[in-house]
Amino acid sequence: MATFVKLRLSKAAHTLAGRYYTSNDVFEQERERIFTHDWICVGREEHLEQSGSYFIANVGGESLIVVRDANGSIHAHYNVCRHRGTRLCETAGGKFTGSIVCPYHAWTYGLDGRLMAARNMRDVPDFQESDFPLHSAAITSWEGFLFVNLAERPQPFATALAPLVGRFDRWNIRALREAKRIDYDLACNWKLILQNYSECYHCPLVHPQLDKVSPWDSGRNDLGSGPVLGGFMSLRHGTDSMTLSGHSGRPALPGLDAEDRERVYYYEIFPSLLLSLHPDYVMAHYLTPVAVDRTHVTCTWLFDPGQMVQPDFDASDAVEFWDMTNRQDWHVCELSQLGVSSRAYTPGPYAHAEGLLHAFDTHYLGVMES
Repeated sequence: MATFVKLRLSKAAHTLAGRYYTSNDVFEQERERIFTHDWICVGREEHLEQSGSYFIANVGGESLIVVRDANGSIHAHYNVCRHRGTRLCETAGGKFTGSIVCPYHAWTYGLDGRLMAARNMRDVPDFQESDFPLHSAAITSWEGFLFVNLAERPQPFATALAPLVGRFDRWNIRALREAKRIDYDLACNWKLILQNYSECYHCPLVHPQLDKVSPWDSGRNDLGSGPVLGGFMSLRHGTDSMTLSGHSGRPALPGLDAEDRERVYYYEIFPSLLLSLHPDYVMAHYLTPVAVDRTHVTCTWLFDPGQMVQPDFDASDAVEFWDMTNRQDWHVCELSQLGVSSRAYTPGPYAHAEGLLHAFDTHYLGVMES
């Protein structure tokens, strides 16, 4: 059983040096050492319900076609033709009609990536279609979330992110369905977003509406080191959901116990997923670094499908609360980016309430220096 504690720093700790947020060289190193070697969350299985359904994922500077084939298997193919390297797919998502066709010379691939046809190539010496399948990345599903890994020999997901295995079974996240998603483009480094998520020291000032329903200092954590960090915050007495009113009218998710119904759990899954588990819904943020000072974030709200089919179902209370909170966070993250870009910035001391940030820094530096 998990043990939740209030984290305290064992010794003085300081924020990262400015170059980690502003250097293009550091950003390129991150692509090579983190985003092409770690498991990166790119979306949900539910977006690929039918054979041929696909979406484009951008990971580590690469474009991937994430697609479901006729047998139900999901693949992550590099968006690169094996003929002359042309980008195969330009649209963000949709449905293929049985094959993937290069727009340049019509080389045609099966949804599983095999080369099915190459015009006027049969009489070319030593040419065999079987030698030119699409290059693909490793892909796996966890609780309905899809993760890809660009490494040639990736560490198994269950090993790399072992703390996740079975941890959230009682939410039955795989069965939940997306009711709403919002995309945000932020003018800040990706690490500032993860670090901001991992502390509520700022909440009374930046999120007064949040503090009204969940005390800023109620955080207790069971994962305080490694690639998965987090724990819970309590709901105030008399509230049952993270909405402006503190109520939703929705029942709690079926598998939760009385303790879970009084808490919201927040976990940062390095380096690309923020997972927030509420009594009546689950919220996820997917992060895609675009440049050293720009990050794309997709926020999605997941609900019990049994509730979603009810005529009075309305997710707007949760969506509006967190869209407001997100934008408050994005504003201070962008202010932080401006500040750490100054010649006057020097690393500052962490408070005890920022213990998870020090844990993030420790893991991040360990990966970068390995």
